[in-house]
Amino acid sequence: MKLKRIMIAAGLLAALCAPAAQATPTLGDKLPARKSTADHGKFKELQRDFKSGPEVTKACLECHNDAAEQVMHTKHWTWEVVDPKSGRKLGKKNIINNFCTSTISNEKDCMACHAGYGWQDKSFDFAKQENVDCLICHDGTGTYRKLPGDAGHPIYERKEFPHGSGKLVEATDLKKVAQNVALPSRANCGSCHFFGAGGDGTKHGDLDSSLRNPAKYLDVHMDAKGLDFTCVSCHKTSAHQVAGSRYDLSAARTGPARPRGKADDNPASCQSCHGDKPHKESLLHAERLNAHTETLACQTCHIPEYARNGIGTEQSWDWSTATKMGPDGKPLFVKDSAGRRAFDSKKGDFAWDSWLIPEYRWFNGKLSYKTVGDTIDPARTVEINHPEGGPREPGARIWPFKVHRGKQAYDPEHKYLLVAHTAGEDHAALWHNFDWPKAIEAGMRTAGLPWSGKYGFVATEMSWPITHMVAPKSEAVGCAQCHGAESRLKGVAGVWLPGLHKNDWLDLAGWSAALLALLGVLIHGSVRICVLCRKTRKAS
Repeated sequence: MKLKRIMIAAGLLAALCAPAAQATPTLGDKLPARKSTADHGKFKELQRDFKSGPEVTKACLECHNDAAEQVMHTKHWTWEVVDPKSGRKLGKKNIINNFCTSTISNEKDCMACHAGYGWQDKSFDFAKQENVDCLICHDGTGTYRKLPGDAGHPIYERKEFPHGSGKLVEATDLKKVAQNVALPSRANCGSCHFFGAGGDGTKHGDLDSSLRNPAKYLDVHMDAKGLDFTCVSCHKTSAHQVAGSRYDLSAARTGPARPRGKADDNPASCQSCHGDKPHKESLLHAERLNAHTETLACQTCHIPEYARNGIGTEQSWDWSTATKMGPDGKPLFVKDSAGRRAFDSKKGDFAWDSWLIPEYRWFNGKLSYKTVGDTIDPARTVEINHPEGGPREPGARIWPFKVHRGKQAYDPEHKYLLVAHTAGEDHAALWHNFDWPKAIEAGMRTAGLPWSGKYGFVATEMSWPITHMVAPKSEAVGCAQCHGAESRLKGVAGVWLPGLHKNDWLDLAGWSAALLALLGVLIHGSVRICVLCRKTRKAS
């Protein structure tokens, strides 16, 4: 095994000096600005005042008569995804997370990010077309807003928000928004995806409000003064079906880059534009770098850190301290030094940070999930989701992840995570009455699951693939950051790293062999130059 490693080391250095392989075309031109194809302010159907979101949708459907039916077949509408491998139903509607935990019994608040109007309980009519919200994705004014507690409706009347804050939020001018619709922008998508789990940057770590108008250092693709990609530049959409999500990732798409303007089987992947051999011929180490694509995801090298700004991202959420009051017996809210939430009597303790190095996992594009009612082992940290894949699997690559850790309620007798009714102002809502038993009883009743009447708290973790905030190539992960004693990949199965062996003599022998191989390449190159010179002189 040691001899094999020595030979590998020699081969690696020899390859560094070998001629680079044929370069793969890359996407370099700035995409054109995405504008609506018509001035909707001239349409008579929109030249009137609207009292509600559903009224606007009815007007939209006068022309876009298939749009609502298309939306109704998307996960943005159903909040449900069927795993093709297991047949299990996933999606927000069925899984528990370790942020706000579950949408079940909390629909009135959660549906502020649903592409529809009126989903507040099981009576919601998923077949009613006017319930589809067109404006949440197509508002071109930047003024359209939906607040927690309104079951997905926009603001119809001036109101105080948050409750008791004294801050007033103005009503949405639906007529103005309807007349100024546009193709989805980063701000449209970000109105939900930047603020998942109730705060800017909370959930994903690579998505926050800084991406509305980012500079190149933050994301080379979305750079507002450069390529200026919108979300749908990569997440191509057909019949309102948006490509790419954590339920549908392509970890190892192979082959050349797609020709510009041609369709692609999974456009939400790096290889769709860059191919699987993306490093250019002019680079000294192109062949060696391109060989890395057989093991590493593009994101592993090109997203060296995530949450690269002062907004940061949440690293942990401890629900076990929720309902604890301040010294005066009243609810307490504490911020950290950067102004981010650190403790809330409603929700417990939080930890935030910025400029974080990802954790690395083998990943084949599939995440296995715990759904509501699945059995857990409370003696161990519960993986709410788990990246599948291994080092000998052709379709797997080493990916960067944000791993969010928490503590949340579980039933010690039934041994599953509990659904709690947290949001709202009713007598059972945890955020109103600070009463765990009442909140759990209401949540489990809505979920249709038995509860033993007991509860405890268990450690959980949830893995989120990192794929945004792509840094400039000059900031990519360097060789020594992986191939060294303090390697980022330390502990990743199947990865051999120079400098991590206990036998220093064998290490010395291995590197000596590698240097000899390098010397051989240099001598070979010198001899070739001499022969060429001699031939040239004879010819002259």
